[in-house]
Amino acid sequence: MAERTALVTGANGFVGSHVVRALLARGDAVRALVRKGADLRALKGLPCEFAWGDLRDAEAVEQAARGCAEVYHVAADYRLWVLDPAPMYAANVEGTRNVLAAARRARVRRIVHTSTVGALGIPHGESGREDTPVALGDMVGPYKRSKFLAEQEALKAAREGLPVVIVNPSTPIGPHDYKPTPTGRIIVDFLNRRMPAFMDTGLNLVDVEDAAAGHLLAAERGVVGEKYILGGENLTLEQMLGRLAALSGLGAPRIRVPYAVAWTFALGAEAIARTITRRAPRASLTEVRMARKKMFFDSAKARAALGYSPRPIDGALARAIEFFRSIGAVRPTPHGQRHSPAA
Repeated sequence: MAERTALVTGANGFVGSHVVRALLARGDAVRALVRKGADLRALKGLPCEFAWGDLRDAEAVEQAARGCAEVYHVAADYRLWVLDPAPMYAANVEGTRNVLAAARRARVRRIVHTSTVGALGIPHGESGREDTPVALGDMVGPYKRSKFLAEQEALKAAREGLPVVIVNPSTPIGPHDYKPTPTGRIIVDFLNRRMPAFMDTGLNLVDVEDAAAGHLLAAERGVVGEKYILGGENLTLEQMLGRLAALSGLGAPRIRVPYAVAWTFALGAEAIARTITRRAPRASLTEVRMARKKMFFDSAKARAALGYSPRPIDGALARAIEFFRSIGAVRPTPHGQRHSPAA
């Protein structure tokens, strides 16, 4: 019988579902806070207790936290383009306040707040760290701004005595990315031959299972009020696509798109999205602006303080490819057509 119950918000999401798996593997009972009508495929077959509610509903969040020893606040509205940013701020900022207040009343042992490396600073030409100076004005787009503000709420709660530890995952890769995330969409587009070109940018990729394990390490060994980057390998987008090519047997794109061209395309795509389709465009101005800076980060603090030990990213990329093919997100290769990995 499990000795403790952990509440996981956003348990049906990509990272959240892997945190649930890690907790269950450790022998904990898990209460999953999810919205009614949410996609639960990532939790299929897992022995969770479900608490139905929205982060913006303080009473529902308080009920979900009752009797829990730990809270993992993983839930977030993660979109890089929105018609109206107000619901995103309500979920990410006000929702975080509700979770922290509920955890305080439940007298939980530890709260792990899942932030993002997007809320951290990046020195010019170097890798970002937990203490790199950064301000709200440095945040590009409503997602990063709302997550920065949510992180500030968690830090404030820690200063007020709440046992909060913050983790900043980089870009998770692996199976059960049903939505998919923006990075999962890159993999799907690559596999479907919908990525003929790329921008000169970079990102830090982490195996989603390692990021989930880092959450548990943070709860066990993290210092209250401290931040820990849960990252993996720093790769340029060109290098990432090369890895995908080698693993999938498909050719990698060779054309590098200048920033001005990408900006012009995104400007037109957003205009169509706002006036005609009302759906996320193929490329947004936020994504293009973010791509101007390589999102490289250093996980040395988490390695030293938590015993965090991320694996090489190729295994996660291979599992992501297998997963997207298994759920039908990838079109079958036409009969007789073969692709060879990039040289």
